[in-house]
Amino acid sequence: MELNKIYDHQKEGNNKAIEALKRDFMTLRSGKVSTTILDNVKVDYYGNPTPLNQVGSVLATDATTITVSPWEKPLLGEIEKAIQSANIGVNPNNDGEVIKLFFPPMTTEQREENAKKAKGMGDHAKVSVRNVRQDANNKVKSLEKEKEITEDESKKAQDDIQKSTNDANAKIDTLVKEKEAELLKI
Repeated sequence: MELNKIYDHQKEGNNKAIEALKRDFMTLRSGKVSTTILDNVKVDYYGNPTPLNQVGSVLATDATTITVSPWEKPLLGEIEKAIQSANIGVNPNNDGEVIKLFFPPMTTEQREENAKKAKGMGDHAKVSVRNVRQDANNKVKSLEKEKEITEDESKKAQDDIQKSTNDANAKIDTLVKEKEAELLKI
């Protein structure tokens, strides 16, 4: 039946919006540093831009420190340059063996700013979910117009679509609340 395809498409769209929100959240720094802050850093490895985690081990050694241990000692300088040009808010400390990144504890203002960003990311995800709902409703109305489904079936389908939208929005609200709590916790 055509309606099941519409429902599946909506569910897929909603899930994509929620997954994108989770990925967006990974870019926000909470009280504890995460190695994901270095995910976009590329090192010049014999002429090829290579992700940092493919030329050395990247570990969060405590709540405010990340240590990068290159697999080849000559890469220390290249890694240091790549981190500096990535502009992540800290300067690398090269001791000749490893590179350490010391992140200062976050201020209350920074935490609140990141919580606002998380809320904005949640709103963006909700817009995506609403767009998916609108697309699904338009398809249902089109089926009704072409007399492939009855008016009652159309109304029921639109109600089901709205329920699915409400569920996705509730999930987004929960994720945003959890992220805000994590960001504001000292």
